[in-house]
Amino acid sequence: MADAKARQRGGYAEEISAEELAEIGLRFEVDGEIATVTLNRPEKRNAQTLATWSALARIGAGLPEQVRVVVVKGEGPSFSAGIDLRMFTKEGVPGQGSFGSASGREESSIMELVDQAQQGFLWLRRPEIVSIAAVRGHAVGAGFQLALACDLRIVADDVKFCMKEPALGLVPDLTGTKPLVELVGLAKATDICLTARNVEAEEAFRIGLAEQVVAGGDLDEAVAGKVAQLLSTNREAAAATKRLLQGASGRTLEEQRAAEGAEQAKRLKALFDAQS
Repeated sequence: MADAKARQRGGYAEEISAEELAEIGLRFEVDGEIATVTLNRPEKRNAQTLATWSALARIGAGLPEQVRVVVVKGEGPSFSAGIDLRMFTKEGVPGQGSFGSASGREESSIMELVDQAQQGFLWLRRPEIVSIAAVRGHAVGAGFQLALACDLRIVADDVKFCMKEPALGLVPDLTGTKPLVELVGLAKATDICLTARNVEAEEAFRIGLAEQVVAGGDLDEAVAGKVAQLLSTNREAAAATKRLLQGASGRTLEEQRAAEGAEQAKRLKALFDAQS
């Protein structure tokens, strides 16, 4: 069962040590039902590399079962300035590969590299957890997409979201395009991506990118308050409700009605069984 679960979560089964994470530039802490993932390269504005994404995937694969809420944040004044630009050179980041070194490969090999990177983002959408991005300062490119991978975004009033990839001759490829369109609509997503402009706090809140905007000094307190609200609901009911919400856009009303009924039948049976 554990091996099957690991395969479903991207093929990463081994645990990752705090020392290894520190070398990569990440911290991972668990406090009961709350897990916190911190991008910890403030001197590089928390720029991301292949090792970052591999480590994120391994964190997701090994996430303790008791965790209900995952908070993702960045150390220092920026959430994440995006991909480490050395990833586009042939030399790459010392000790790692790079997209530059993959430039001579077949497209299928490059797609495999991208697929591996995407695994670091996909697990944040699992129904059994709620993920919150606590965003301050710059959230650019991969940083923007990491925030979009989370269910909720609580942001400081100095936030600057930017989808920089098209300005670099690239496309957003870390699973951010679908949630962006779902949050703000096609026209606004097109504007944000194809201009590579900054979206600041007021606009982010107005168009639905952010659920809450607070002063920078209040960000941690605001996130803690939201975590407490989320943990106040029944765990199984919350997961079932998230499954319903995630599937709603792809279903007709009749299909969604049936899905609601099926989930409710399971919940009521569990309640009745608990009473007997």
